[in-house]
Amino acid sequence: MSVVDPISDMLTRIRNANMVRQNVVIVPASRLKMAIAQVLLDEGYIQRFEEVRDGKFPVIRIYLKYTPGRDREPILSGLKRVSKPGCRIYTKKGDIPWVRSGLGTVILSTPKGVMSGREARRQNVGGEILCEVW
Repeated sequence: MSVVDPISDMLTRIRNANMVRQNVVIVPASRLKMAIAQVLLDEGYIQRFEEVRDGKFPVIRIYLKYTPGRDREPILSGLKRVSKPGCRIYTKKGDIPWVRSGLGTVILSTPKGVMSGREARRQNVGGEILCEVW
């Protein structure tokens, strides 16, 4: 089975694992997915991630983050793919969108690499809007 949009597949796997309160989700590895996982880690949405090269294909093991206590509410409450293979969405450096009035973040692919909207504003670059996270 081939996946048409690997980033959307990664976000769906994280969303599904989050809904059933799993601690770990496994995603097929790529450099772009590693960069997205790094942004999620830097922004505090996941505990950690690691690349595992045990089997035939490398995978990324992502450890999800929940609130402490009996409730175990997910820190990551939403993920939404913005730019799709059939319709790419780009933004200029001055038009980077705010997600949930600044409570969330947008992940962009810029000429300086994959970064959060906050970091892109700081570095004064625009790019392709990959997804929104809140």
